[in-house]
Amino acid sequence: MTKLTLNGRTYEVEADPEMPLLWAIRDHLNLTGTKYGCGIAQCGACTVHLDGQPVRSCQTRLGDVGEAKITTIEGIAGPVAEAVRTAWRKLDVVQCGYCQSGQMMSAIGLLTENKAPSDTDIDTAMDGNVCRCGTYQRIRAAIHDAARSLA
Repeated sequence: MTKLTLNGRTYEVEADPEMPLLWAIRDHLNLTGTKYGCGIAQCGACTVHLDGQPVRSCQTRLGDVGEAKITTIEGIAGPVAEAVRTAWRKLDVVQCGYCQSGQMMSAIGLLTENKAPSDTDIDTAMDGNVCRCGTYQRIRAAIHDAARSLA
């Protein structure tokens, strides 16, 4: 039995500690906003926050989480999350939407640390978040828009 703090609530998950956190979140806790993309931490669709830092849940073992606080797309809250959510809607970032929860989690991580990122800062922070629809320009514009709203 593994105890997890997820989106502000405590859960007990009966699963192998070697299981990727992604599957505990999706299959055991039924939170499906975090997506499976590649399984090798290369696409970013599975991005969640572990103690506020973006991590790839497909490569984070359940047994390695310990007492860290996990936040999924369903649990984002606060001014930075709201600024990102608002900018995403305002600039109509989403096309197919599959990658967007991971994109938003990475963007929130960036803007939590850097309230005025440059294009280079954005590109670096978002590297590894793949969008098959190619909405990268809208994602960058939305991050800049969210940053302006936080200023």
